[in-house]
Amino acid sequence: MDDALLAAELRLQLGRLVRRGRAEDPRPQALTAVLGLLAREGALTTSELAGAQRVRPQSMARTVRALEDEGLVERSTDPTDGRKSPLVLTAHGRAALEQERRRRTDWLTLALAEALDPREKQTIEAAVPLLARIVAWDEHRADGRDEASTP
Repeated sequence: MDDALLAAELRLQLGRLVRRGRAEDPRPQALTAVLGLLAREGALTTSELAGAQRVRPQSMARTVRALEDEGLVERSTDPTDGRKSPLVLTAHGRAALEQERRRRTDWLTLALAEALDPREKQTIEAAVPLLARIVAWDEHRADGRDEASTP
């Protein structure tokens, strides 16, 4: 199989796998993505969230309002700039995110156990570090683009 065909098939199957894992999420993916970003990165402003998610600030403001209304995030104060109100996860938000992650992991654990034999599971296990290398390659490439665009 050539690289382009492999890439197309990998993209298709990974996309289907991710969509299936998200299928039973209780909230829209955009909201869960913001919770995950705040858990990984810590406090971020609405503008920073919009940039990270590549959406317009107005769209992110709606997402943030929905998360605030559910009590999943709250505004904090920036110690260096009182005009900023970064968002942080609440305990409820962290618990909701962990519940989603646990549900997705449980689903995938069951799928691995029931759909694959031990040799196939070893193949998947061997592929995980390779997928991580692809992600690392792209992050390194993106860092180079960011540096190139900085005057």
